[in-house]
Amino acid sequence: MRLEYQILIAIILDFVIGDPRWFPHPVKLIGRFALFMETPLRKALRNQRLAGTMIVALVAAVTLLCAYGLILVAGLIHPLAADIVSIVMLYTTFAARDLAGHSMDVYWELKNDNLAAARRNASLLVGRDTEHLDEGEVVRATLESVAENTVDGVTAPLFFAVIAGPLGAILYKVVNTLDSTFGYKNERYREFGWASARTDDFANYIPARLTALLIPVAAAILGFKPLDAFRILFRDGRNHPSPNSGLAEAAVAGALGVQFGGLNYYFGRPSERPAIGDPLRIMNRQDIVRAISLMFAVLILSAVLFL
Repeated sequence: MRLEYQILIAIILDFVIGDPRWFPHPVKLIGRFALFMETPLRKALRNQRLAGTMIVALVAAVTLLCAYGLILVAGLIHPLAADIVSIVMLYTTFAARDLAGHSMDVYWELKNDNLAAARRNASLLVGRDTEHLDEGEVVRATLESVAENTVDGVTAPLFFAVIAGPLGAILYKVVNTLDSTFGYKNERYREFGWASARTDDFANYIPARLTALLIPVAAAILGFKPLDAFRILFRDGRNHPSPNSGLAEAAVAGALGVQFGGLNYYFGRPSERPAIGDPLRIMNRQDIVRAISLMFAVLILSAVLFL
């Protein structure tokens, strides 16, 4: 089966069934393996940056070997079996349905005036502390997560799938998972997580910029603010600790006419982020629905562009 058909079927599968909890998702297995290898590598190598670099190489190599082996064995059984395995692998790298579902969980709890539940649901989307957020801060956290994860869970896996097939998409998820696991700037991971964070920055460099340019197009289609999306993208896209995340956030903020950034807390420690966007209005829970519609529009546009 041609690669573009495999990718299209995988996208449809993600849209229809999302990420069932009973399914042994590769990201969970990758994360567990990485955590399992952390202590041995830390003990074996004094240089923590080197240990962190080795864990990136090790987890990537083992994951690629397993993925390639599965496709190879399936192909020996029947070519169709190899196609099915490839499609399932590709499907596991997309997270549009899951991102939309978690975000809508926040929306519905806010609509039902259940702020405590909305905070808990928001904690599944973001790394910041959520237990003391007010409604506006919960909305902001959710919107920022949708913007950032439009790259991580939608366009970047698609980009690498087109370039290198299922193995390329799986390799991207390895990089992204390692960054989520170790890429923290705290005392424990500042050195050990350096390679994971830098590799993720490198992998997302092109997808983040393509996504940021597609968001204004999606905004025009949906009747939002495409010109403001472009303006804020180029003005505020670098107002973020990450060289990539701020781009999509800036484009989404401009498209919706809201402002991101401000004070966040991570593990009880304050982190002041520069403003992204203009506060043309106070953001509200309906913006979550708008951001999700932008994400799906970008998915369709990127599929048309890449495939």
